[in-house]
Amino acid sequence: MKKRNWILVSTMMVLLVTAGFRPTVKPDELYDPCAINNWTFTGGEEITYKIYYNWNFMWLAAGEAVFRVYDEGDTYHLSVKGTTYKSYEWFFKVRDSYDTWVDKTTLLPKVAIRDVSEGNYKLYEKMIFDQENSKITSYRGNTPKDAVKKEFRINDCMHDLISIIYHARNLEYEKFAKGQEYPIKIFMDKEVWPLSVKYKGRYKQVTVKGGTKFKAFKFSPDVISGEVFKEGTQMDIWVSDDNNRIPVYIESPVSVGSVKIVLKDYKGLKYPLTAKI
Repeated sequence: MKKRNWILVSTMMVLLVTAGFRPTVKPDELYDPCAINNWTFTGGEEITYKIYYNWNFMWLAAGEAVFRVYDEGDTYHLSVKGTTYKSYEWFFKVRDSYDTWVDKTTLLPKVAIRDVSEGNYKLYEKMIFDQENSKITSYRGNTPKDAVKKEFRINDCMHDLISIIYHARNLEYEKFAKGQEYPIKIFMDKEVWPLSVKYKGRYKQVTVKGGTKFKAFKFSPDVISGEVFKEGTQMDIWVSDDNNRIPVYIESPVSVGSVKIVLKDYKGLKYPLTAKI
């Protein structure tokens, strides 16, 4: 699976996106992909992240990613838009859009659309999830017009790149033991990816770029070495220690330079952001 820096940047910001492989324990009492009680978010939520890229000892403000939740009856429409700043586009231009519709009760995806424009690279994919019969119908190409239909068999209760983010926010982090890993599977790029994320503890104070301080949980996904990550790379993710459970800070080296992702703005949260100090 080919990964570009921006795919990493615009999607890893909420725990699980480009994590890698490792045999894991199975804390079934902590993680059930088929059932979740959503208590962390509701329709109207909007969260904006600012993305910084370090190259030759210079931190560049590269772009933003905006996560939105729309209430559509028995469905949540989860939307993620990633764009580079004009000042960064001499280097690389991005206009990425991810839209996933999930069942409100299970947070499992019904339909997911990915429309990616990164430099000269274009990708369109629409996936229709048949959770009952464990299959996905995919329409994939450079544009909607040339998308090719293909069906895939999947595991029960399969998530996509976006739905797993909101599912993971509802895990009971307090029950995790420090150093414990939990397994997650998503369907992406025509295959099922078994992922693993390690819980690294609870922090009374974390200072993010810009000086803002938060109480936070810390996680570290194993990453896949290759085009984006070097062997042995460690990504660290801090999630607000309050009822919202939103990522507030992410940092990681990449194959060339490093990346920081910082919470910039938020509105429509279900609860006050009490993790902010």
